[in-house]
Amino acid sequence: MLKKLVMVLSVLLMVVALSANGQKDQKAAASGEKLIVIITPSHDNPFFKTEAVAADEAAKSLGYKTLVVSHDDDANKQDSHFDTAIASNAVAIICDNAGADATVGAVKKAKEAGIPTFLIDREINENGLAVSQIVSNNYQGALVGGEKFVELMGEAGKYVELVGKESDTNAGIRSKGYHEIIDQYSSLEMVARQSANWSQTEAFEKMESILQANPDIKGVICGNDTMAMGAMAALNAAGMGDVIVVGFDGSNDVRDSIIAGEIKATVLQTCATNAIMAVEQADQYIKTGSTGKPEKQLTDCVLIDTSNASNLNNFVLK
Repeated sequence: MLKKLVMVLSVLLMVVALSANGQKDQKAAASGEKLIVIITPSHDNPFFKTEAVAADEAAKSLGYKTLVVSHDDDANKQDSHFDTAIASNAVAIICDNAGADATVGAVKKAKEAGIPTFLIDREINENGLAVSQIVSNNYQGALVGGEKFVELMGEAGKYVELVGKESDTNAGIRSKGYHEIIDQYSSLEMVARQSANWSQTEAFEKMESILQANPDIKGVICGNDTMAMGAMAALNAAGMGDVIVVGFDGSNDVRDSIIAGEIKATVLQTCATNAIMAVEQADQYIKTGSTGKPEKQLTDCVLIDTSNASNLNNFVLK
C-alpha cells in the first residue's frame, strides 16, 4: 500500500509539474504572439527617432511587447530584421523602409509567414503586400514648400537643389513638387542639382563644392531638414548666411534655425502621428482582420516659418 501511495503521489506531482510547465509555455507563446517589431532608418536622424519612439509608445500602451531596430538604409540589414520578426512570431511589423524596390521581397516574405506589415513615411513599388502604407503627402508638401521658396526668392535669382536618396520615392516626389511651382518662373535659374542622400555631412560637402563654382546663388531648396542644416552650415562657413534655405520635415533643429533667423522655412510632415496611426491600424487588424482603411493613406503637410515655428516640437505643431 505504501509503495502504491508513493507511486500515486509521484504521478500527481508529475501531472502538476507538467501542467505548470504547460501554462508557462502558453504564457510565453501568448507573449510571443503579442510582439510588434518596429523597423526604421537610423535614430541619429531625429525624424526617424521620433517615429520609432511614437510607434513604440503607442504599441506598449495597447499592451504589446516591442522590438525596435534600425536598418540604417541597408536593405540586407532590413531583411535580417524581417527574418527576426518572422522567427519571433511577431503579430505585426511597422516599417519605414530601406528602399521602394529593395523592400518588396521582405514585405512579401512576412505576408507569406502570416505577419502583416504597416509601412510609414516611405512607400514600396508594389501594392497588395503591405496592409497599410501611411505616408505624408509629399507632393502636396513640396508644392507648399516650393511656393514659399518662390516667395522668399522674390520670383527671381539663381538657386541650388539638394535632393535625397535616389532609391527613395519621396526624394523624387518632393523634387517633382518643387519644380511644379518653381519652373513656372523663368527668372528662377537652377545652377546645380545634386543628391546629398538625406545626409547633413554630405550636404555640407556638396554645398562647399557647389559654392566654389556658383558663389552668386540666392537660394537653396532641400529635400529634407538634415540636408538643409548641412547646406546652412556650409553657407555660414563661406560668409553667405543670407542665402535663402528651405527644408522639408519639420525637425526641432530647423525650427530653432528658423527662430534664429537662418533657415527660412520647412515643411512639416507629421511622422509621429503617422507612426501612431500605423500601430492603431495594426491593433485593429490583429483583432478583426481588417483596418477599415485603404492600403494607401496620405496625411497633409504644413508650412513652418517664422509665424508658427515656436509652436513646433518633435514634429507636432501645437
